[in-house]
Amino acid sequence: MNENAVVVVFLSSFSKNKQTQMISNIKKILHVQNQKFNQITKDDDLIIIDANDPVFASTTVNLLFGVDKVGIAKQVENKFDELVSSIAKIGVNQLLKGDQFYIKVEGHSSGYLPKDVEIAATSALVEKTTEMECKPGTEQKHDKLIYCFLTKRKAYVTIFLDKGHGGIPYNSQGERIVCAVHDELSAVSCLEAIKQGFDVKVVVCYVDDSNLLELVKMINRIIPRLLRSKIAIDFFMLNVGKKAGVLEQKIKVMTQIQCAVAKKEKIGRISLSLSPLLFPLWFIDQNTDFVLQNKLIPWITLAGIDDSIMTTAKEIGLGKYLQKIDKLSNQKFARSNFDQSLAKKALATKQTVTVSVGPNNVHDILDSLKH
Repeated sequence: MNENAVVVVFLSSFSKNKQTQMISNIKKILHVQNQKFNQITKDDDLIIIDANDPVFASTTVNLLFGVDKVGIAKQVENKFDELVSSIAKIGVNQLLKGDQFYIKVEGHSSGYLPKDVEIAATSALVEKTTEMECKPGTEQKHDKLIYCFLTKRKAYVTIFLDKGHGGIPYNSQGERIVCAVHDELSAVSCLEAIKQGFDVKVVVCYVDDSNLLELVKMINRIIPRLLRSKIAIDFFMLNVGKKAGVLEQKIKVMTQIQCAVAKKEKIGRISLSLSPLLFPLWFIDQNTDFVLQNKLIPWITLAGIDDSIMTTAKEIGLGKYLQKIDKLSNQKFARSNFDQSLAKKALATKQTVTVSVGPNNVHDILDSLKH
């Protein structure tokens, strides 16, 4: 790793006014993941981390929402000649024989234009890589991107740059919400609640051991983003049968379980993993009405399912489950009487597991549940 390499966090558009909250979250997740750092500072809209291990620190920070991109960069003075020299030097170390490269410079400049740096650095890098036969590419077509961002005083020439997951910082809403995970769509809904800045309480509802294993694998991808070293998760076993209308019954049981958990833990909001793009409005109304009757606030986390949350789900390892969500678009819903005893029976099966976030979460959770 280059001398003076730092981790640079670029905030998403909606997080730039939440920089203090983001710094707090970065400190928490680095602590949970046992990543050491010397200091975390602000530089204009950027957050700069002086970490003992920039590679692992950048990977850890990119678990967070509220991030547009994360880079490992060399910090230099915002001076034209020093910038051109640094970009060319770092570029030589990144390129392989025959690579096409593209230099992108953005941010604050004084006395010159970012484009001037791009042109000069491109010429310098071509000269340094003559024997390697490296050539300039375009923004659309290149093998290596060499990205530089300018603040008022400093410049950051990236050695590595990774795309973030957007959204806003965890708990920046200052509100707790209960999320129930019982299938692929609800796991994505839980992820979206975190992305929207809520402090999430996770409950899991399963129908059998096979279903439990799949759900635990899903939440294992979610819990590192909850910024706690120990997380209490409530598990409930559902017995809703296999006849027609089972999905409607299952979701209604889930809503009642979430309300019971919320009232016990004094949480004011319920995240309903329903979307008007997939479910009929009358069914959504039935569930929101039940939440309101319990003097709680229903939150339709997936009011609109966009491509970004699906992309995020794929990036964190939920991609293989998303094809099952497509089947919901063909689901037929029919109004039917609800068996009130189902929720009461499910609530009686409650087991709470406290997870110490780490590499063995799946096995630890399964071993802790009693059957």
